[in-house]
Amino acid sequence: MRTCTCHLVTALVAGLMAMPLAACGGDSEAGTDSFAVGLLLPSRAVPRWEQSDKPLLEKRLKELCPHCTMEYANAENDATRQRQQMMSMITKGVRVLILDAADTRALRSSIQEADKAGVRVVAYDRLAEGPISGYVSFDGAQVGRLQGEALLKAMGDKAYGGNVVMMNGDPTSPNAAWFRRGAMSVITGKVKIARSYDTVDWSTEKAHTNMSAAIAALGPDRIGGVLAANDSIAAGVISALKSARVRKLPPVTGQDADLDAVQRIVKGEQYMTVYKPFRAEAAAAVAMAVALGRGEDLRGVTTTTTDSPTTKDIPSVLLTPRTVTVANIKQTLLKDGVYTVDQICTRELRPACYKAGLAR
Repeated sequence: MRTCTCHLVTALVAGLMAMPLAACGGDSEAGTDSFAVGLLLPSRAVPRWEQSDKPLLEKRLKELCPHCTMEYANAENDATRQRQQMMSMITKGVRVLILDAADTRALRSSIQEADKAGVRVVAYDRLAEGPISGYVSFDGAQVGRLQGEALLKAMGDKAYGGNVVMMNGDPTSPNAAWFRRGAMSVITGKVKIARSYDTVDWSTEKAHTNMSAAIAALGPDRIGGVLAANDSIAAGVISALKSARVRKLPPVTGQDADLDAVQRIVKGEQYMTVYKPFRAEAAAAVAMAVALGRGEDLRGVTTTTTDSPTTKDIPSVLLTPRTVTVANIKQTLLKDGVYTVDQICTRELRPACYKAGLAR
C-alpha cells in the first residue's frame, strides 16, 4: 500500500467538502448529470451506520450532485441479504455502488457481477474483495495503535506484565484484523494477553458473554485492562464487569465515538474511544461515486492506492483517526459539531459534565 503524508489527505478532504455545487458538471450540464447511487451498509448493530454515515452520505450526494438519487439498503449482518440487495440495485439501474460489505469475501462474486454490468463499486470503510474501483476508510493500524497507547497510559504502572483481555471485532471483517495488528504493535511485550475473543457481528450481547467468560476464568481483580475493538463491544464489556459487581472498572478502549460511549467516558466507565471524522469519509466516498458516475478518473479525488487480496492499486483515501478521552471531548467532538453539550450532558450526567469542564 502506498500512502501520502497526512497534510495532503487533510487538504484533499477539505477541498472535497468545500467543492461547490457547480462541480457537478456546471450549469449547462446540471440537467443531464443525474444518475442513481446505491448505498449498502452492513448492519444496525453498530450505531454509526444509521445515525452518522447514512445521513452524511445522502446529504453530501445532494450537495455535490443535486440531480442524483440514492438507493439505500441495510444488510442486517447478513451477507446473503446484501448480495440480494446489490443485485436488486443493479437491476434498478444504479450507476455506482457505495458498499460497506457485511462479509468482504462473500461479496466478491456480487462485485464481479456489478463490474460485468458496468456498475462501479466504491468500498466504504471495509475493503471488499473483487474489482473495486475506489476505497475510502481510516488507517486501521493507527486506530489500533491509538487504542494500545491509550490502554498502556491508563494502566500506568500496572501495564508492564499486567493482564489484558483482547475483545476483537468480527473475524469476517478485514478491519478487525487491521485494528488488532495495530494494537499488538504497541502492547506486545508490555502486557500479558490473558484472554482473547472474537466478537461476531460486533455484537454488544456477544461481547458481554465473552467478557463474562473472561471474568469467570481470571477473576475480576486480575484484569488490568480491556482492549475493546469498538464502542459496541465496549458496552458489552462494561455491562459484564458491572454485572460481576466489579467496583473499580479497569480501563476499556473503544472506537467510533458513539454517543453512549462518550457518555460512558464522561461517567468514568470507559477510558477512551477513537474518533473517526465520518463527515470526511462520507465526502470522499461521494466524490468518488460522482466521479465514477460521470466516467471520470479518480486520481483527482484520491491520495494513495491500496491492494486487496484480489485487486492491485485501488485508488484510495485513508483518513487519520484521533483519540478521545474525557480530557479532550471539547476539542474534538464538540468542536467538530459531532454532538452538542446538551446531547452528551443529560440531567443524570450534569455533575460529571461539570467536573469534566463540559457544562457550566
